[in-house]
Amino acid sequence: MTRSAATLLLLLAAPAHLTCTSGAAGRISQEQPFAALVADLSEPAGYFDTDNLISNEASYLHVMGKLRELGVRGGAYLGVGPDQNFSYMAQIRPSIAFMIDIRRDNVLQHLIFKALFEIAPRRIEYLALLFGRPPPDDPASWDRVDVAELVAYIDRSPVDPVVVDRARARVDSATRSFGVPLTAADFATIDRFHRTFISEGMSLQFRSTGRAPRFYYPTYRDLLLERDLSGRRMSYLASEEGYRFLKLLQEKDLVIPVVGDLAGDHAVRAIAELLERRGERVSAYYTSNVEFYLFRAGTFPRFAENVLRLPRDARSVIIRSVFHSMFGPHPLAVRGYYSTQLLQTIESLARDNAAGGYRSYWDVVTRHALR
Repeated sequence: MTRSAATLLLLLAAPAHLTCTSGAAGRISQEQPFAALVADLSEPAGYFDTDNLISNEASYLHVMGKLRELGVRGGAYLGVGPDQNFSYMAQIRPSIAFMIDIRRDNVLQHLIFKALFEIAPRRIEYLALLFGRPPPDDPASWDRVDVAELVAYIDRSPVDPVVVDRARARVDSATRSFGVPLTAADFATIDRFHRTFISEGMSLQFRSTGRAPRFYYPTYRDLLLERDLSGRRMSYLASEEGYRFLKLLQEKDLVIPVVGDLAGDHAVRAIAELLERRGERVSAYYTSNVEFYLFRAGTFPRFAENVLRLPRDARSVIIRSVFHSMFGPHPLAVRGYYSTQLLQTIESLARDNAAGGYRSYWDVVTRHALR
């Protein structure tokens, strides 16, 4: 039996829902297949010209209402990039999630997030660790406060080198416990990523290599305080209940970071096979604006083929973002936003693919766009 097959059998043998406990007992199985899954599902890394520490999609929550309307719930979640995924997951409540990105550094960043979730009992402690600030004296009293108060606490708390060193040590220790083989260079990248959050605080923005942030890029503060189109704050730190769901999922090793090209020949296909064996279907697949780059590279048809390998039902959707700078404002753009968040059912993509596919990226993002 191959290591991959053994890993899948270990995962499949585990109960679908476990009681939340700490340490190894709360994981998928006593064999702790997390590290093997990360390795077995992954492809060789590719290149993208940014660390992509946070999203540049201010509109990222604008599809929350449509997700609720369509009944997108449970199942498996797939997504690219960093922690904007957690906000979708906090609403959809998947039973398993895969964070897929062509950059191996994205795996390293998700190991930081996993460490924070496992260490921090609640939202305020998670943010304190992420930004290297001291937690408040009575963290439990913060459970019901609005996320704006959490943000304000981090904003007014000074950076203390002793606290920073303690936070860094705790994150590295937790990261080592996950069993993913990491080099000294990997730990240097983890340190650099974490210290960027610490030094820039809530004003951290998305950056591309060699280019300053655009004026319309949101800060981390903006992303946490963003609202859906009904006016509700819906980030993953908007409620203690949402945070605890994500913490439980992370503790069970059910948020699995994967190195993969969405149009590649292994990662997405291996995830599809795993989900078939688990009897799962995909609820949502967040692609950001990766399809733009795939269309430009001529690999969008392979991406579509991979999507259609995933087990799905009539409610399974793709979540994507379109930027005005590419083609001008999208017909569903929200005034004041430079990105537009959209949904498309995977079934409509399947019908279009069977009928000959898409002529252009603009065709992809407009033909069956929902918001």
